[in-house]
Amino acid sequence: MEIITAVFVLGGLGLIFGLWLLFAQRIFHVETDPRVEQILGILPGINCGACGRAGCQGFAVALVKGDVDVAGCAPGGAQAHEQLAQILGVKVNEKAKTIATLICGGGGACTNKYNYEGVKTCVANEMVLGGVKSCLYGCLGFGDCVRICPFDAIVMGDDDLPKIDVNKCTACKKCIEICPKKVLVLSPANKFYHIKCNSSDKGAVAIRICKVSCIGCGKCVNECPENAITLENNLAIIDYDKCINCSKCYKVCPTKAIDNIMPKKLIKQGVF
Repeated sequence: MEIITAVFVLGGLGLIFGLWLLFAQRIFHVETDPRVEQILGILPGINCGACGRAGCQGFAVALVKGDVDVAGCAPGGAQAHEQLAQILGVKVNEKAKTIATLICGGGGACTNKYNYEGVKTCVANEMVLGGVKSCLYGCLGFGDCVRICPFDAIVMGDDDLPKIDVNKCTACKKCIEICPKKVLVLSPANKFYHIKCNSSDKGAVAIRICKVSCIGCGKCVNECPENAITLENNLAIIDYDKCINCSKCYKVCPTKAIDNIMPKKLIKQGVF
């Protein structure tokens, strides 16, 4: 008799809890816009966060709400943007393509201040007296950016500096966020000349520890026909909105601290 009673009690409790769960499901159920699943099928699904949202799911939800632009997913590219626009019935406002750009030319050209035997990451090395490099502003060369790039767009070169494949880079900013020295920045993909130095040291100090550093001589400033270059804290800065890729700054730089990343096919065509 006690067993039968226990079965009825447990069965009754199960029925009560089941009805409560059914009631709660109806009360708290949130309708999901079917377009979210369609959008997720188009997005790359790498959850890089470059769109400013918590992964692709967050971006998809924001899209159907109209809170973000379809071009906000840089890794998706133009094809994905067009597909998203068709689903949402909107126009694509394509942004100018940007790429990660290294603003340090040090690497093997910059001296070391000690022998480092610790964990081979930039983040770990930076904790030890600001890093192994004599230049406090330079790339440490342990490749954290290479390991974090979800698109295999970065490799380490023989000069201990990261090399960025502009065709693979999607401007997801993961490399920028992980770099402890902040020597990776976003720049317009259609601008080919960059100050490959991040040092604020005075010229005499900078050139002593890195032979390709900017010495703040101002030759590039004086040569630029568009007034696109200024000196700030002993370092030349290019205003890309004014730069016309004329190459004059690149030609007059005495330390070769200005880099030219113009595609070889354009060089052969005589653009430079």
